[in-house]
Amino acid sequence: MTDVTLYHWEPNANSGKPMLALFEKGVAFDSHYLDLLNFDQHKPDYLAVNPLGTIPAMTHGQYVLTESTAIMEYVDEAFDGPRLMPADPVDQWRTRWWMKFLDQWLAPSFSMIGWSVFVGPSVRQKDPVELEAAIDRIPMPERRVAWRKAINGAFSAEEMAESQRRVALGITYLEQALGQREWLAADSYGLADINGFNLAYAMPLSQPQLCNDSLTPNIMRWLRAIYARPATRACWALGRTDLARRISLLEGEPA
Repeated sequence: MTDVTLYHWEPNANSGKPMLALFEKGVAFDSHYLDLLNFDQHKPDYLAVNPLGTIPAMTHGQYVLTESTAIMEYVDEAFDGPRLMPADPVDQWRTRWWMKFLDQWLAPSFSMIGWSVFVGPSVRQKDPVELEAAIDRIPMPERRVAWRKAINGAFSAEEMAESQRRVALGITYLEQALGQREWLAADSYGLADINGFNLAYAMPLSQPQLCNDSLTPNIMRWLRAIYARPATRACWALGRTDLARRISLLEGEPA
């Protein structure tokens, strides 16, 4: 047992960010897997930890920490190990710029597409009465709306088109930035790369017409370099669903 427990789903997106930060820092932690598709995050045991019912959450001694990017920064400051926030003030600014862009502008669009093509269809076959009861238990009203849209396939054509536009623009920004330096925000691997990888790892699969070795060689180099890190391999070994197996697309050399 350790004094750190991470409550998480698959090692991608929001759950993957603090998971990978902990592995990179070499911090031992207790892994508490929550099946998002079974609504574990809205059951009483977890709501006692995080009443908002969002994942991930991390406990460290007496502290309960939520919000994935903030948890990453806490992990970097609170524990020994390689620094993940660069020392240079300009690189720190660039790191925080990218994390804000990824979290607030790009991630919601990836999320809408993912919910439409994976999350919604994955839970749609459940008993309708049980499903509605599970949705009614979600503490945050906006999350109830999002779940119902995903399950019912109710994202509008306009919403999906805007999400696709943002994804395309985000891919352009990433490719340009990674053409200027090896890593996203600095000359060393850090928090911006962890954040970006957990959002972008599956782009060659989900957006093959926009992200591939021919069109985005810098993104592909970056994704493969992060996936090759021992911490990333250890992190993704904790995955349990087909989402975790999608990472295999980064195996091997460029096509």
